[in-house]
Amino acid sequence: MKNFVNYIFQDWEVNKEGSSKSRFILLMFRATQILGRLPIPFLSGFFRNFYTLIVEWLLGVELPWDTKIGSDLRLIHGVGLVVNNGTIIGHNCIIRHSTTIGNKKLPDGSYTGSPKIGNNVEVGSNVVIIGPITIGNNAVIGAGSVVVKDVPEGAVAVGNPAKVIKRLNLTSAQTDHSEEDNSAQARLPDTTSCIY
Repeated sequence: MKNFVNYIFQDWEVNKEGSSKSRFILLMFRATQILGRLPIPFLSGFFRNFYTLIVEWLLGVELPWDTKIGSDLRLIHGVGLVVNNGTIIGHNCIIRHSTTIGNKKLPDGSYTGSPKIGNNVEVGSNVVIIGPITIGNNAVIGAGSVVVKDVPEGAVAVGNPAKVIKRLNLTSAQTDHSEEDNSAQARLPDTTSCIY
């Protein structure tokens, strides 16, 4: 049970200065990642649908429950966020309002892959990140940017289309931490032992 509680509250502390809405969204997201995988189809389906109703329909944040997101995600304002479930987001990231992260439909009707966002990435408001691209660790994406190409580690990218305008001077501690766990998914607790 302790693992379950720790897992669903992993984003709580980093969102303490933000809105309670962001905390609630991430609490629901983490809980549904576990409860939506229960081996009982009726219950898992209920939790997934309840999450969709509350978070997507009522709160206006499209953050699919099965998206791979590392620990300590910080949502600023939590309004108008759209994330494709194929997206991978690393640890300690900040995402601001009115941001779209996902794929695009090609002329032949197929879809591209979704972005992979590294650890410690900060995304400004009104940003669009589209396609099978990689945003490197410790990168910053400026407000209003449209990102359609890879952004290297430690870069600041702005504009439409986004261009790298600056490289951050990263300490060795920042780059070492970025390599610790780039799986972008905090370990899910065992649902058979923590629920009952």
